[in-house]
Amino acid sequence: MSLLELNGVKVHFPVKKGVLFDRTVGHVYAVDGVSLSVEPGRTYGLVGESGCGKTTLGRAILRLVDITDGEVVFDGTDLAKLPDEEMRRYRRRLQMVFQDPLGSLNPRQNIESILTEGMVAHGIGAGQEERREKIRQILARVGLPANALSRYPHEFSGGQRQRIGIARALVLEPDVIICDEPVSALDVSIQAQVINLLEELQESMGLTYVVIAHDLAVVRHISDVVGVMYLGALVEEAPSDLLYTEPRHPYTRALMSAVPVPDPVVEDGRERILLTGDLPSPANPPTGCRFHTRCPWKQDRLCDTDRPELRDLGGGHRVACHWAEEIAEGKIQPTANAAHLVPAPRKEHPAETAD
Repeated sequence: MSLLELNGVKVHFPVKKGVLFDRTVGHVYAVDGVSLSVEPGRTYGLVGESGCGKTTLGRAILRLVDITDGEVVFDGTDLAKLPDEEMRRYRRRLQMVFQDPLGSLNPRQNIESILTEGMVAHGIGAGQEERREKIRQILARVGLPANALSRYPHEFSGGQRQRIGIARALVLEPDVIICDEPVSALDVSIQAQVINLLEELQESMGLTYVVIAHDLAVVRHISDVVGVMYLGALVEEAPSDLLYTEPRHPYTRALMSAVPVPDPVVEDGRERILLTGDLPSPANPPTGCRFHTRCPWKQDRLCDTDRPELRDLGGGHRVACHWAEEIAEGKIQPTANAAHLVPAPRKEHPAETAD
């Protein structure tokens, strides 16, 4: 049974206009009908380019933004329908690690105060000494010394601040942690440390993660299931290894073609899909398939008129594309409609150029 399930979640922000009286003249369709499920103790990775709505979706799960429509079912309860006070109690079990480790911490509070604040709000610990001891234990688990309690956020490095953000979530003993770009602001060496820390905590504490990121390598490393978002909707979902070896949606194939391969022979010989054009505005999304304006496999029918639903291709692989099977079998060839297929340049070997 899924611990967290989203059914047709929509988040639409009204666009208002007027001087004396505001009137709604349109909407920004930030999230437009996302359905997914997360199993307990597993990691669900959300990827997509900037502006696709993945961060808004993460905030919608926690009700940090208003949900326009749909269900967010957590442990059998629809969070979208809960009153504010009841939702506040559920937030102890649903925590978030924010993208900017410095911006998410109050610079005027020391670390003990930051971590104690949530514990007091949710009634954790009988007194200050008991809470302080629990905080020391959590800081040790995330690799920070006990003397960090009296220090302030600006006194720590980026990696340490992100560990503080993780500790702030852990002190509330959550079931689900939503990690919004948890390592994007960190150096590569520190990224590996934080990712390994998240994995160790998941194994020892039975945590469930929703990891939001644009770094495909990070998502593959930590995720059990990966969902690819484009313009407010899921276009593909599959187990991590399957998605990276057999991407079926044209947008996913374009993303994967941009991921460097450590084998120089494979890297030099593989084809790249370079998308042209800008990401359409979420305030005025295209009709039909939202990717058809940039898709090199676009067809004259269905693509620009009918919006595809996520279809199960077997093995937990779901794709929102009318022609996924035909593209995979090579029955439909790419065109120069909205992308360029660029083969890697052929390199001459010394033996070929010798006199």
